Amino acid sequence: MANQPTVPANSQTISIDQKVMLAVTLLGTMVFCYFSGLSLLIPLLFFFFGLHLFYVRKTSWRVFLHLTMLLVILMFSVHILKSYAAISLFYIPVANVAMITTLLYNDVQLSLAVSFMASSLIGLMAGFSLPETTIFFMGSLSGAYAVLDARTRGVFLRAGILIGFVQLICALLLNMDLSWGHFTTTLKPLFLNGILCAILVMVSLKIFEIIFGEITNFTLLELSDSLHPLLKRMVLEAPGTHHHSLIVSNLAEAAADTIGAQALLTRVGAYYHDIGKMVNPQYFTENQIVVGNKHDELEPSMSRLVILNHVKEGVELAKQYKLNQRIIDFIPEHHGTSLIHYFYQKALTEGESQEIGEQDYRYPGPKPKSKETAIVMLADSVEGATRAMEEHTPQKIEDLVRKVINNKFIDGQLDECNLTLREIDAIASSFVRILSAMYHSRVKYPEKTNGHHGQKSSK
Repeated sequence: MANQPTVPANSQTISIDQKVMLAVTLLGTMVFCYFSGLSLLIPLLFFFFGLHLFYVRKTSWRVFLHLTMLLVILMFSVHILKSYAAISLFYIPVANVAMITTLLYNDVQLSLAVSFMASSLIGLMAGFSLPETTIFFMGSLSGAYAVLDARTRGVFLRAGILIGFVQLICALLLNMDLSWGHFTTTLKPLFLNGILCAILVMVSLKIFEIIFGEITNFTLLELSDSLHPLLKRMVLEAPGTHHHSLIVSNLAEAAADTIGAQALLTRVGAYYHDIGKMVNPQYFTENQIVVGNKHDELEPSMSRLVILNHVKEGVELAKQYKLNQRIIDFIPEHHGTSLIHYFYQKALTEGESQEIGEQDYRYPGPKPKSKETAIVMLADSVEGATRAMEEHTPQKIEDLVRKVINNKFIDGQLDECNLTLREIDAIASSFVRILSAMYHSRVKYPEKTNGHHGQKSSK
């Protein structure tokens, strides 16, 4: 699935920002091509690439800017090699761009468009024929598919070898010349090109991740490490919240995998969704093990402030520890604009509602804007509600899960995340399956007496 490089699908017009980006890109490439003696078809190619992304893919101007930057770096590299280096142009790491695009955005269709652009640009700049350009296009596609959903470094080596073999086979299919001259000038460079692409991606991926503000599976795996400073703090300062987050992460990851959302991002986002509770852990029920409920001593309006502040404090903590924005989004969005129902009802009982309305007892939002944050919202609500049940039969768990999710749907909390009704039903079924397994009934074993199970002493 995509790493959210798009805007809502109902956007039918190009925004002002997108028009400006198209104009700047077109003008910039025209100037570069004119002074470099390159074909003026290149600016036109960029223009239609932008139209495709904005009209068909509904891509944001930021992603277009990022992809354009990658392609411009490739163009600059080709220009330098062609002008000043005495090596074969078959060493140009074209597949590098498609691989980085796949790793950053996890979107094969986007990588397909970038592969076409990169290979076409190389063909125009280096003067390659259509068959030679096709070789690079096939290599780029194979590299993009090879690193899709990559989580280990070994993937890069396999991807590099695959790119090399694909380009080598394509070259042989075009020309079955097995002479030494053809091997040294064409076949060897095309094969080593794949290894070079893999090395460059390994070296540069983190740099582009930081510059573009995106997050890859490798960074997500680093954040999921229990030795991460924030997670270590949570274990020590808010152990109940940490346990709650682990259960929510299991529920959310399974649900995300069920509907084809980004399971790893969902799991890691769930780890950090409640880090703000570490500031005042004793005010949240899961951490009130020894002491009584702190809220019994507070007015509902004060309790409301404590509860609301954990979102703000969580975002501040996340920024302090330099978490990626994709992870930070889980902190406010997993609550959306939901009502703090318990304290609102308490305020009604005590007459405070005359001074403070329902809107004051709602979280500030925003509502979930991605499927991943919406899943964590539902998992968080379902886990808390199920834990409060007195009897955990499968039927009661299912009734409660569907009631909680239905309430979120009716309250409009799922309006901005593009979840379909079919996906919501699949998420609910996933929750029911896991929670029923967690709270399954256990067989009562007979007590042990005199070293024997279920036998009384004969004395």
